[in-house]
Amino acid sequence: MKRYRWAPCVLGVLLTEAVGGLSGWLARDGIERYAGAIVKPPLSPPGIVFPIVWGILFALMGVGAARIWLCPPSALRTRGLVLFAVQLAFNFFWSILFFCLQNFGLALLWLAVLWGLILWMILTFQKVDRPAARIQVPYLLWAGFAAYLNFGIWALN
Repeated sequence: MKRYRWAPCVLGVLLTEAVGGLSGWLARDGIERYAGAIVKPPLSPPGIVFPIVWGILFALMGVGAARIWLCPPSALRTRGLVLFAVQLAFNFFWSILFFCLQNFGLALLWLAVLWGLILWMILTFQKVDRPAARIQVPYLLWAGFAAYLNFGIWALN
């Protein structure tokens, strides 16, 4: 990738932020119920942290996907983009399972699959464009932290 084009990057960020925003909007009533009724595990950050962190992570996801999109067509590039789309869909539905349905056990299993998909995406991105892979690492770490929180909430409630 010799020359970076900004339009795919902006589009990638806007699309991933839209997915995250729509998921949050659909889960808003569940989030409100959750905030007052759930026993949270130690190390649970204040609620304001989540939209800030997720906003940054969705932007990084979009930039990474755009970098992959801009690479020459190949089977690995296609696999990376498919994995990106699949993990993004899993991310979208986790909020519905966790907040709206408050099915913490199923949400934890769903999150374990999501974590595996993120790792697979990173490993595939690594073979296509290393910076695209590296900027996904905070997402993988945050999903691991989310699994800790999800497990704690499931165990305490």
